[in-house]
Amino acid sequence: MKTDAEIKDNVLDELAWQPDIDETEIGVIVENGVVTLNGVVDSHSKKLAAEKAVKGVFGVKALASDIEVKFGDDYKKTDKEIAKAIVNAFEWNDSVPENDIKVKVENGWVYLSGEVKWEHEKNAAKKAIQNLIGIVRVINSIVVKQDEKPTKIEEIKPFEVSEKIKKAFERSAEIDAKKITVLTEGHTVTLQGKVHSIKEKEDAEAAAYKAPGVYEVKNDLKVQYYTEYA
Repeated sequence: MKTDAEIKDNVLDELAWQPDIDETEIGVIVENGVVTLNGVVDSHSKKLAAEKAVKGVFGVKALASDIEVKFGDDYKKTDKEIAKAIVNAFEWNDSVPENDIKVKVENGWVYLSGEVKWEHEKNAAKKAIQNLIGIVRVINSIVVKQDEKPTKIEEIKPFEVSEKIKKAFERSAEIDAKKITVLTEGHTVTLQGKVHSIKEKEDAEAAAYKAPGVYEVKNDLKVQYYTEYA
């Protein structure tokens, strides 16, 4: 088990390793494996990059990000300019059903709402815009709602869904499939077991959502630092 001091050193090293991050702008506090980031950066993409880097560090159980985004003159955009950029980004992304999504921009904060059929569409909407210049934060309140009318997906058996997810885990270089148990009940999948990092936990959930017939994923995976033979 890593100590908080060891985790902090690893986090600082990982931030310094990232080419798009100035680690001197970011403060790191670690307590019982929970990492808190603070400081000020000049773009939303830098904040996301810092958070992503930390999520991949072994021993980090949870992340709290208090990083502020404050733009310099070169990065300032009006809400109207940001809204137009978002509309364009949606139009160029085939995974985003732009007609089903509503966008509100206020002081650089982007609020997404509306209804889509699949979780990956909701995630794609946020991913498509999160690196746009001028955005301070994205609040994704899009609702995933399936049609009540049965489709061929209804015919897929729970064990088939489970097997497809397990095979997806096995194909992934980032997910330790042997440490994860997949439970299925109707269209709901529950993931249980241990993972090395927050990133691995999120990757497992994203992979599970891609399986046909899955409407909801309950992610009960525990982030725990362990050795190969634990």
